[in-house]
Amino acid sequence: MNKTALQCVESGVVAFFRGVKSLRNPTSDCCSVDSIHVSGAFPNIYSPLQQHRPLTHQQTLYTKHSSNNNTHNILLTPHNSNGYNYTKRFHGGGHHHSHRGPPPSQAIEGVKKIIAVSSAKGGVGKSTSAVNIALGLSSLGQSVGILDADVFGPSLPTMMDLKNQRPALNDSNQMIPLVNYGIKCMSMGFLTEEDDPIVWRGPMVMSGLEKLIRQVDWGELDILVVDLPPGTGDAILTICQRVPLSGAVIISTPQDVALADVVRGVNMFKKVDVPILGIVENMSHFNCPNCQHITPIFGSLGAKKTAEKMDIKYLGDVPIHLEIRETSDAGKPITVTQPNSPQAKVNISS
Repeated sequence: MNKTALQCVESGVVAFFRGVKSLRNPTSDCCSVDSIHVSGAFPNIYSPLQQHRPLTHQQTLYTKHSSNNNTHNILLTPHNSNGYNYTKRFHGGGHHHSHRGPPPSQAIEGVKKIIAVSSAKGGVGKSTSAVNIALGLSSLGQSVGILDADVFGPSLPTMMDLKNQRPALNDSNQMIPLVNYGIKCMSMGFLTEEDDPIVWRGPMVMSGLEKLIRQVDWGELDILVVDLPPGTGDAILTICQRVPLSGAVIISTPQDVALADVVRGVNMFKKVDVPILGIVENMSHFNCPNCQHITPIFGSLGAKKTAEKMDIKYLGDVPIHLEIRETSDAGKPITVTQPNSPQAKVNISS
């Protein structure tokens, strides 16, 4: 990037954040900006902001400048006194489009309860746990489905041995879930090629999830398990806002960096009024197959201590075990292949 472009970026950012103090809702005196997105090509992506004006109490102040044919979008999400969110999209044309926030939560036809399996941090074994929890519930006589809500990294096709399969459509043009081990399954991985990346912005992710939720013929289910993506972003908020979750199971490892994210995740669910059913500590320890020595590789009892501190039920721990990894990669989960093993029983009891 040349000096001129850098100066352009710096001046635009400085000018914008000087104006942030004015981006306030007149009725609440609180900053109305939830998210900002700017798109365009250098060097004019951050042109100095030159004008701003207040809007009504249902709106907020915006600042814009367009010096050429490039489109520069700034997304603002103000809040009005009625509690609705409005998304304002301002671009070079000098006008804006208003959209209300997401509609209220609606039940999924035929589904009695919906349980989310979540981890604010990736790589802690959330999807493996979600699959085995679903299979454990099924073994107890429940009619169960599982929705893979991780749009960017779907793992359900692999773990449920459903790779390279596509859902059919019924007469109502709804997708029919794929079924294996008695579990109805739906995932974005069924709709794309295995190696094709999903390159979507937030609105596309939310639209895709809405289709996976509403345009699927789930039939009659006692429980739908939703494997959420890691973090606390758009996808999770979409699920929390659009379907009535009965509760959430939090998956964590014992290490401090994972537990810090657990606290954030729990607080996020509390803010959206989703009950926490409990915490599972995954990868709790390694039991040497030769000498039987137990090594707490990622720490010891961190999730249990966090659960006690936050007054949340502790559901149990799952050790690091080679067979859990091998069975998951092979599409034959341990709850199916070894239902009487200690590792499988943890998921069933959860």
